[in-house]
Amino acid sequence: MALDVRRGLARTFAGHIHWRACGEQGPTIMVSHINQQSSAVMAELLQALGTRYRAVAIDYPSHGHSDHIDWQPTIEDYARAVIETMDALGIERATALGEAVGSAVSIALGWRWPQRIDKVVLINTPFFSDADTARNDIADIAKVRPSDASGFPAPRSIEYLLQHDPEHAPMAPTQSWMDRINTAQLEIGRDRWQAMGALAKFDTLAGMAALRCPVLMLYGENFIYGKHRARLQAQCPHARVEIVPGARFCMSWERATDIAAHVRGFVS
Repeated sequence: MALDVRRGLARTFAGHIHWRACGEQGPTIMVSHINQQSSAVMAELLQALGTRYRAVAIDYPSHGHSDHIDWQPTIEDYARAVIETMDALGIERATALGEAVGSAVSIALGWRWPQRIDKVVLINTPFFSDADTARNDIADIAKVRPSDASGFPAPRSIEYLLQHDPEHAPMAPTQSWMDRINTAQLEIGRDRWQAMGALAKFDTLAGMAALRCPVLMLYGENFIYGKHRARLQAQCPHARVEIVPGARFCMSWERATDIAAHVRGFVS
């Protein structure tokens, strides 16, 4: 039987931050989600982790059920929202875990708040080698994420996603997954590019070089930015790299049990 997922709100500098949590005992793991998604897509991972840990996932400002903000945040702002949610929940220390943009948030947590973060787990870490690459990659993503005439996100079918943007789909997406993605897009609305704007300005290499805590880098075998993992690890030589065979994007949803097993081996 799946564990219950609890929900609540934390008051922070960015308004109310919505969180989901699973598990009551053991070390805490703070989970950060992918760009243009929400903690709803991390429910399976929270349940897989909750058997041994207290797993908590937030919705970034403007995402999910968190308050919207009318200014461009940084990755460090998202990390601060995690820290202030920890404060609201009485959590002193935690492991930071995130996928894609969430991995950048986890790097920022370990870099800027080392007194609060014991370990860092980075799942499918994206990397832009320069400003032009960031601009071009984001523009390419925008081409396959349609909007209506007002600029509001338009829902996509699985068929559309796999035809036009398979790199940002798990290996075997289901309608349930797609429904959650479409819902998350509608919740973000016209603010959906805030996280990519934050990622484009984040110095991933400097963040990796600054990490002093234990680091686990998890990559799906078919992840688009996996080609950069050696460069990122070179900045953080003590980081451990592990590959999840047959996985691609959003593997924290599709391969939640496997991710939890890697985390147990690392955290415990």
